[in-house]
Amino acid sequence: MDELGADVVIIGAGAAGACAAIEAADAGAEVLLVDRFAGGGASRVSGGVVYAGGGTPQQSAAGVEDSVDAMHAYLRMEAGDVVSERTLRRFCEESVGMIAWLERQGVPFEGSLCGYKTSYPSNKHYLYYSGSEASGGFRDVAKPAPRGHRVKGPGTSGKLLMERLLATARARGVRMLPQTRVTDLVRNADGAVTGVLASSLRSAPGWARARHARLSSWSAKPGIYLPQLRRSLHRRVTRIEQKHATELRITAGAVVLAAGGFIANRELVREHAPAYRGGLALGTSADDGSGLRLGLAAGGRAAELDRISAWRFLTPPAAFLGGLLVDADGRRIIDESRYGAAVGERMITGHGGRGWLLVDAPIVTEARREGRRQGQWFAALQLRYLLGPGRVSGRTLEEVARKAGVDPDGLVATYAQYRQGPDPVGKPAEFARPLDTPPYSLIDVSVKPNLGYPCPMITLGGLVVDEDTGAVEGTRGLYAAGRTAVGICSRSYVSGLSLADCVFSGRRAGLHAAKPAGSVDKNENVF
Repeated sequence: MDELGADVVIIGAGAAGACAAIEAADAGAEVLLVDRFAGGGASRVSGGVVYAGGGTPQQSAAGVEDSVDAMHAYLRMEAGDVVSERTLRRFCEESVGMIAWLERQGVPFEGSLCGYKTSYPSNKHYLYYSGSEASGGFRDVAKPAPRGHRVKGPGTSGKLLMERLLATARARGVRMLPQTRVTDLVRNADGAVTGVLASSLRSAPGWARARHARLSSWSAKPGIYLPQLRRSLHRRVTRIEQKHATELRITAGAVVLAAGGFIANRELVREHAPAYRGGLALGTSADDGSGLRLGLAAGGRAAELDRISAWRFLTPPAAFLGGLLVDADGRRIIDESRYGAAVGERMITGHGGRGWLLVDAPIVTEARREGRRQGQWFAALQLRYLLGPGRVSGRTLEEVARKAGVDPDGLVATYAQYRQGPDPVGKPAEFARPLDTPPYSLIDVSVKPNLGYPCPMITLGGLVVDEDTGAVEGTRGLYAAGRTAVGICSRSYVSGLSLADCVFSGRRAGLHAAKPAGSVDKNENVF
């Protein structure tokens, strides 16, 4: 068995792992960053949005007024008590500094404000309302402000984010060990984690490493959109590992688990969140719960494993916010201006995952005119489905309801209540539309396997950690970050909050893993 060693070994080279590696290296530690594939993880295939506020330079450049108090008040409503008041306050207070830190690592941002509500902006905009800040029930508690800071790059900019973070890690002297799967943790007689056991392709033939890299890359994209293709590719990746990998023992002063969530593990999802099915697993094949398994085997405990974020976005186009989202009984489901994860959760937990958006002729016309310019290419493809195979129309509410399979009486009653005003579910007036011009359309936005209109999902729960250090509770020498750990977004997710938590928790874990026990004051602002 081959052997290696480092002061800090980090498992997973996504955003959390890369930030942990940079912070540990800056603290003077010798760092080894291990990844099953080539690095980047789910962060690489993400939109590259970082949730930040409190008066960032990008907000100021856009003329946006924001404060730590407003950001904290909003996130407290979203996050509940998933983390302590002290940790959430610290996250908000350090938000401006987090963006500055990322910029120092070469990650670019820009304050070009998106003037309409969208799930993900076009390449003209890099600051937007990425949550429910402007929705009913939230704006009365906290002054709304756009806090979705998208990394400045074309398309989904998670790729650029990870390129910059991993390049910085290498420049700091972090050693990379790709194509290496950690199989177990090594513990001493006292139970402290002192290293890992792994299966690595580092000594495999060049052709095997090249094929493994190519297949795992295809599995990430386009495989993310084609689940059957992903499973087929991953089986071939696994066969290469079984045939050509060799065993490796890595000693460490501390180990950081940053291996992502478990959305790719269908058995775990069925066990903990059986209602969440039919969605698109957003991440890579390595989001299989391996980090969770390692932490639990070492004596840790998990929480929030039933929390899944299912994104049923109604925008773009922004015109769709004027519609009414109803279930099979014609009942209203939620304020349509809410963030897509809130919409998805309400549909799945309260309405069997089924929903239709009622719109009238002017909304359809506006959607056709503005939809393509308000989003990325994939949004344009989804709009083509929604206004095509996903839509039925009728001259009356009763007619369109019968065509869609929705209860006509229920839909008529819901419409009548809406027309009386004010909006019964609290949708702000700026998003409301009269819906008085037939023909009417019902657009099927149900959560089901559908390439034309997929519902992406990620897991939010993980290992319980010390909120000051990132140490996995019940263990020694073991830390966790990102979606392997319970964090800021583990109760409720809005765009950018997972990546922001990856930066926050990754830096925390990397710093403390690199420090001798007791050398860091838990009460000081270490970032």
